Amino acid sequence: MSNVRYTDAQDDINGALEHAVIVEDFLPSPEEFIQRAKKEKITISIDIHTLDLYKAYARKNDAKYQTMINDVLGSYADKYLAKSK
Repeated sequence: MSNVRYTDAQDDINGALEHAVIVEDFLPSPEEFIQRAKKEKITISIDIHTLDLYKAYARKNDAKYQTMINDVLGSYADKYLAKSK
């Protein structure tokens, strides 16, 4: 963690920055979604905006957008849903 100091910030902002808490991102990066698992085909409706973002990122990075979506859903399920069993 770097020790960044904002010298031109107003006192209230500077105080808030000094007491800020870093929140770790629980999702792996898109590059980490490489594993293979047994799959089941389903039909799902996804917001066009969200789907377009995944498709654009996948094209840019020579990846598969469906795999990316699957891995995000899996990470979310492991983090939040597996606890509620």
